[in-house]
Amino acid sequence: MNLRPALALLVVLGLAACAGAPTRPSEGATRGAYYKDDGPGERTPYPAKLADAQPRREPLVRGANQPYDVFGKHYVPFTELRPFTQRGVASWYGRRFQGQKTSSGEAYDMYAMTAAHPLLPIPSYARVTNLANGKSVVVRINDRGPFHSNRIIDLSYAAAYKLGYAAAGSTTVEVRSIIPGEQPARTASAQAAPAAADPVAAAEPGGVYLQLGAFSVRDGAESYRAAVYRRLAWLTDQIYVLASGSLYKLHLGPYSSEADASAIAARIETEMNLKPVFVVR
Repeated sequence: MNLRPALALLVVLGLAACAGAPTRPSEGATRGAYYKDDGPGERTPYPAKLADAQPRREPLVRGANQPYDVFGKHYVPFTELRPFTQRGVASWYGRRFQGQKTSSGEAYDMYAMTAAHPLLPIPSYARVTNLANGKSVVVRINDRGPFHSNRIIDLSYAAAYKLGYAAAGSTTVEVRSIIPGEQPARTASAQAAPAAADPVAAAEPGGVYLQLGAFSVRDGAESYRAAVYRRLAWLTDQIYVLASGSLYKLHLGPYSSEADASAIAARIETEMNLKPVFVVR
């Protein structure tokens, strides 16, 4: 898409504008081609070697978190850090917007680990997981966009490259906000949770959960979570990765009762030959 008209509108309104999502190739374009040379060009960026963004508490940019309108839709960004999880399509933006001002007032850098989101506070941090391959990165939200209803986040070229979808242009992801310094809740099954906050092992609300597996390393848990989403296309419930002692456990839910969870458990057992364990919190 081309967000030039929207950018002009936001400038007139005195709001920081989003660099936005570059238009993707048409259906007849060569598969994997970068649209209008939006890729890295002659520079060798080595984005796969870039470290993830390091979450830290920063003052919010007041002007970047005010309500705004784009393409006839009204957006009300969060004005505080809060738990937030979302699944949907991610795209990316690159060289065509290099150096342009982001909503935070900073210059856009396609080789930095950043992202644009319509609602998350600016600046803030989020873990983005590619549900197609289980790869995960931490990015700093410093821009607004995308403004297409079928996309939930725009990543920098570097972040998209690390997640393995830069050539494809888009992929299905999970976005989970990170609150720097937040400790995971201690429960009966998580007495030895790590002292430092794990952005994936967030506190779970009360209810009935289905445990789908337990892994010694987080990457294994993330890969299996992605595999579950791929195989169970109908699944809309959240799968939590919970740090419990030396294990990372996959919990699906929560459900209000064991009866509600039982129907989901039966379907999972039929389709994946996996018998979930019931966990009550």
